[in-house]
Amino acid sequence: MIYFDSAASYPVLPEVLNCLTTSFESLYGNSTAIHSKGNEANEAINATRGDIADLIGSYDSEIIFTSGATESNNIAFKSILLGNPEFKEKRHIVTSSIEHKCVLVICAFFKTIGFEITYVKPNNDGIITKDAIDQSIRPDTALVSIMHVNNELGTINPIEEIGALCFSKSVLFHVDAAQSFLKLPIDVDDMNIDLLSISAHKVGGPKGIGAVYIRDLRKRHLEPVIHGAGQEEGLRGGTVAAPLIRAFGVAVQQFPKYYGKLKKNNLKHYFISKLIPTNVEYIINGQSESTLLSICSITLPQIDVSLLIRATESRFCLAQGSACSSQEIEPSHVLTAIGLSNEHANKTLRLSFSHFNSTEEIDLFISDLLEI
Repeated sequence: MIYFDSAASYPVLPEVLNCLTTSFESLYGNSTAIHSKGNEANEAINATRGDIADLIGSYDSEIIFTSGATESNNIAFKSILLGNPEFKEKRHIVTSSIEHKCVLVICAFFKTIGFEITYVKPNNDGIITKDAIDQSIRPDTALVSIMHVNNELGTINPIEEIGALCFSKSVLFHVDAAQSFLKLPIDVDDMNIDLLSISAHKVGGPKGIGAVYIRDLRKRHLEPVIHGAGQEEGLRGGTVAAPLIRAFGVAVQQFPKYYGKLKKNNLKHYFISKLIPTNVEYIINGQSESTLLSICSITLPQIDVSLLIRATESRFCLAQGSACSSQEIEPSHVLTAIGLSNEHANKTLRLSFSHFNSTEEIDLFISDLLEI
């Protein structure tokens, strides 16, 4: 089976699999216990916390472990905005129309409790510009939330520019970095990021673990999202998953070398170069130089993409959009936001590559594509 869906979930790295086996055998102590096994678990947790903090330029104490980016996004919004006197008069949120579905659903929830939401549209290349954000910020804006890399297009938003704008206007800035963490440089100070969401399974780690960065966490009035016994600075109650966190730490250490190999192979460029001489009509969505090399959104106007997926499902793992919305009948909200018709949106594939993929696999896919 050839897997072209790494943006949905990157294949688990071999070092991570080995770590999971040994960690479940050894890190069975509760990290809050005072005995040696508790201390061992706590040390493993804090080592990974420190590794993540070093990579994004934050303090260890500003990293909270979660179950993944969806929970991180929920904590980023709700812990800051719910029950916080500072935002009693600030009831406006700015986000984009091409955010991950979970951010859009969170914003829909905030609308039900009296917040106003402005959805900024991307430009024709699928980029959210600083100027578009500037035009949307109001005196009562509490939070701006913009993803670093779009999960369907691979487009990279100008986070440093938007962060500087938010800082100048004293507006909190949240970034969903699930697709960019360890693939692009991130420095929360240089980019003026106040809140950042990441997930382990996007970088070859296990599912069920992620993290959220909150600037000046211990100085803020924060509402717990999961009430419990005070774990994770009181924001997320429950026994902390030490084996998953240690495996996340191994992914953090190992993923950059594998992603470096992926960038060197540049399978996206190879795929397009092999497609050109076939005379198959295609459109690359997000045709900006500011895109990840591991994601390719391609519209095939002459091909029944649904038929292609069904006909090749025994050989290829393919996606028409993000994994969270691929089962829906409606076309991708990202593709329609950049101007694609429903017909073209339904004839679009998202190919996302990992270092496990090869040029030979690309050749096989193009061969099947031509048959269809």
